[in-house]
Amino acid sequence: MNIDRRTFLAFSGLAGLGLGLAACGVSQPGTSGAGGGGEVSLRYGWWGNTIRQRAYETAFETFIADHPNVTVQPEFAEYAAFQERMTTQIAGKTVPDIFWIASAQVMSYYKAGIYHDDLDKIDTLDLSNFTPEQIELFKIDGKLNTLPLAVTAPVVRFNETFLAEAGAALPEEGSAGWSWNGLAEFLIDYTKDAPEGRVGIAHNAQQDLTFESWLRQHGQQLWDEDGNVGFDVDGLGGWLDWWEKLRKAGATLSLSEQEGPGMEWSLAGDKTLMTFGNANHIADHAKMFPDYSFELRGMPMLPDAAAGHTFGFMNRLAIYSGIDPTRLADAGRFLSFNLNHEAMLTPTLSLGAPVSGKQLEAAFEVASADEQKMLRIVQHNNAQESKPRYEAPAGTGTWRNIMTRTIEEIVLGGMPVMEASQRMIDEVQREIDQVS
Repeated sequence: MNIDRRTFLAFSGLAGLGLGLAACGVSQPGTSGAGGGGEVSLRYGWWGNTIRQRAYETAFETFIADHPNVTVQPEFAEYAAFQERMTTQIAGKTVPDIFWIASAQVMSYYKAGIYHDDLDKIDTLDLSNFTPEQIELFKIDGKLNTLPLAVTAPVVRFNETFLAEAGAALPEEGSAGWSWNGLAEFLIDYTKDAPEGRVGIAHNAQQDLTFESWLRQHGQQLWDEDGNVGFDVDGLGGWLDWWEKLRKAGATLSLSEQEGPGMEWSLAGDKTLMTFGNANHIADHAKMFPDYSFELRGMPMLPDAAAGHTFGFMNRLAIYSGIDPTRLADAGRFLSFNLNHEAMLTPTLSLGAPVSGKQLEAAFEVASADEQKMLRIVQHNNAQESKPRYEAPAGTGTWRNIMTRTIEEIVLGGMPVMEASQRMIDEVQREIDQVS
């Protein structure tokens, strides 16, 4: 599928940003082209913080040592900047040979035709650690054109030190107290007796995986099979109303205290008993507050939660459809290294747990104590029944921004929850329709 710059900007939701071609990272020695043992340079695009960057580049040295004809040209950026750069590179047909895929862009990139199809036909790509069932799960439209680097899960993260100081304990999992209503009551009660300046939970209603968990328990989806909004005003409104009850009871941080709906953890971590988030965040976030002990739990549960609501979120990567064919075999080797080599276990843990059972078990040997907490909860999730989960359709690149604005309209502007919910659904669906 050929696509011009204007069309792709609409797909990705980044129209109007006036992006120029960003710098492509630090070049390494080597020339592109030349298979059969000749010098090959592979461009690799990914995102994160500087700690992740150093961890990955250190691991890449192991690959280069084993493949002296190959050099890796890193194209690294912060998450939002990475997506902006990819938008420009796709429009200019200068996409990295191998690249990570932001969750909101999986189907936009697919529509743009930038995935190399039939990864399972690349002889140098070792997929033996995945089961046939997993391979089918990874496919888009029946084609193996992306692969998961890691999987994470929505969780409740809580400060065990704060609980001990209060002489309290969380409601037992599986009990009525660990329902959504039961947890709300617990958080309100905790806040009443908490030290001054401390509350039950950070206000992170915009956290996408935990919102998705709420929806799936209610028998709804974030996105449906046809590529539309998969939830209604009751699903979204019920979620936002749950947060409003906590906020009005004083059990959450204010948006100003945490610098907006996005919740700046460095400001919230020593003021809250609990936060919702992704399982893999515990390691980096716990390091910011070394005097405290943090633990993870699965999300609270509706008494009549829909069957198969549990899910894992996969971080995908792909090979560029326009890669020079002389580099494809080495790209397959490097992708295999990312998925299977022990040197990649430690850097991958910043994203989540390895997807293959073999690699997940091996990860326990190199994981920190906090990373092991993440591995255990993902391992538990993997064992649960899970109904299908659909990727974000093209046109949803800014849906999180719309949700953030919706929360601000409710909290700061006083807009009724149901009115704001309907407006959000209409706006997100309108953006999908514009590119369908």
